[in-house]
Amino acid sequence: MTIVVTGATGHLGRLAIESLLAKGVPASEIVGLGRQVDKIADLGITVKQVSYDDVDALTDAFRGAGKVLFISGSEVGRRIQQHTNVVTAAKNAGVGLVVYTSAPKADTTDMKLAAEHLFTERLLADSGLPHTILRNGWYIENYNVQQALEHGLFGASGNGRIAASPRADYAEAAASVIAGEGHAGKVYELGGEPFTMEELAAEISRQSGRTVTYTDLPEEKYVELLVGVGLPEAAAEIFADSDRAASQGALDVPRTDLEALLGRPVTPLSTSIRNALS
Repeated sequence: MTIVVTGATGHLGRLAIESLLAKGVPASEIVGLGRQVDKIADLGITVKQVSYDDVDALTDAFRGAGKVLFISGSEVGRRIQQHTNVVTAAKNAGVGLVVYTSAPKADTTDMKLAAEHLFTERLLADSGLPHTILRNGWYIENYNVQQALEHGLFGASGNGRIAASPRADYAEAAASVIAGEGHAGKVYELGGEPFTMEELAAEISRQSGRTVTYTDLPEEKYVELLVGVGLPEAAAEIFADSDRAASQGALDVPRTDLEALLGRPVTPLSTSIRNALS
């Protein structure tokens, strides 16, 4: 059975393919779709240059696929049309199962980042396609540990707990679902070891031997800071809103589902920081 991975040339997509290969899925049964195909040319799988903007090319790429790991697009604001293209193509091609990477608590949160994900979840439900939803929590890679050593950590999440895990944990979980059976119709809330930003700063300080502080800002001030370091205002507002939501518990997700899919404990925060510092 052929497994197609969309967004395969991004960080999560490559890790998911590596995990599939590690689980014994033959390279001949994996197709990776993306825009920068040179990034996965070394994996030994079939690679096709396809974007989420081309529904016809997506349909052709999905033909004969038993399962599709649908990694959400990275272009916030364009994902509604792009994701509509992916779901339309999957339906046109008669895909057996779509596994979609969504956002935490997508159906209950008011976090702006989740809106396009909830749209996609509903789109899949309305399509009639068998599907599984992976509501991925925060990636620990969202925090630049090396930069924190020089400038500290900034945000607007207050004392909200953030259940983050490395991308590799989420990729392994996705591979377990797409290579396994019995996941159709399931929604998994995936989160790692929870921490506050002050606890993150303390762990970086402990392991580095340098004092790292966390500065909590009002949401609008955090937007100003992000714009000041070069982030487009629209993106800055999304990031700051996510921190605002985190302060209210939006990113505090139990690790139960992730550990069940991994068959092991999530990667500890201490390990993630040690890896980032090495």
